[in-house]
Amino acid sequence: MSRIKSIICAAFFFLLIFTGILWQGQRVANGAQQNTMDRPEQVEPFQRRPTNVKRDLLYVATPGRRNYLQYGGIGVLVFDVGRHFQFVKRIPTWDFPASQDPEMIKGIAASPITGMLYLSTNYRMAAMDLKTEKMVWEQTYDGDCCDRPGVSPDGKVLYIPALVAHAYYVADAMTGRMIKRIETPAQTSPHNTIFSLDGSRVFLSGPLLVVADTKTNEIVQTIKFGNNVRPFVINGKATTIYADVNGLLGFEMADVKTGEVIQHVEVNGYGWSKERVIEHSTPSHGIALSPDEKELWLADLANGYIHIFDNTVMPPKQMKSIRTRSNPSWITFGLDGKYVYPSSGDVIDASTKQVVTGLRDELGRQVESEKIIEILFADGKPVRTVDQFGVGLVR
Repeated sequence: MSRIKSIICAAFFFLLIFTGILWQGQRVANGAQQNTMDRPEQVEPFQRRPTNVKRDLLYVATPGRRNYLQYGGIGVLVFDVGRHFQFVKRIPTWDFPASQDPEMIKGIAASPITGMLYLSTNYRMAAMDLKTEKMVWEQTYDGDCCDRPGVSPDGKVLYIPALVAHAYYVADAMTGRMIKRIETPAQTSPHNTIFSLDGSRVFLSGPLLVVADTKTNEIVQTIKFGNNVRPFVINGKATTIYADVNGLLGFEMADVKTGEVIQHVEVNGYGWSKERVIEHSTPSHGIALSPDEKELWLADLANGYIHIFDNTVMPPKQMKSIRTRSNPSWITFGLDGKYVYPSSGDVIDASTKQVVTGLRDELGRQVESEKIIEILFADGKPVRTVDQFGVGLVR
């Protein structure tokens, strides 16, 4: 009998211990859960957002480095600027048969006025509603479409370069309906498009650079640089053009009023050869002004650097170089000039001149694209954006 009592007591004792362990374990689990849920990055997606919330997002169109799928696949990739460029989502664009190469994205633009994101490929021009993330319209125009477009500051029209023909399409930005076809000089194959800040002029580049009057949609000026014009930017007053030109590791500057080249600037301390330039066939392909126009940033496709010039002196003086994770072929400034986005997928702090992170997609792949644009949203609506060309903003 005493043996049975001992067994019962021992069993009861172990039951108490086991119950205590379970209780203590639940306390630990509850505490861990509470600590996890206290973290804003864990709580925020599951809570109702407050009114007037703002969200700063980076839109990266891929394939945006030719049609190379290894640098982000197909679609528009969205990153949260305010959360150290965390990957947010992939917005589908076009689905292609396995037997067909994807259409590379040729250009990107956005307008808070229309609420649309504009994408061009080597076969079409399209507009996506930024709120619904659905395609609103697509156009092929004369079947020769399209290179890097520009949207007017008032959101009314698009200027769209034909892909091969010597022409620009002027189109309604809301519907894509063609308003006019502008023929350009035979030696000016259209390529890049920049509106002046006041919307009165639009600058169109090929081997030559031409200027159109947006009231008449007519070519009013032609400017010749030292060689064929590649990417270029203008200052806020639209009085000076800064251009990459073929065969130059550096850039040239032209005065819009006189139409003359006023500066020829070469990068010091870095050489180049044709064998080292795989894409675009020129060493400098990518140029941007800081919003305050005090700095000029230049892409070095031959050596894998961004070179920064002091633009407060003439000629601009080379002052710093930043190594990028791959050879850059485009540069875009973000909102308020805080970050700089080279096509290599690096994110550079403009003030410290340091690379702060690199873009990666949901699979961890390194994202690279020449088609990047930053957009600020308030209450789900786009309210501010930048130009894909890093133009100066000093009026």
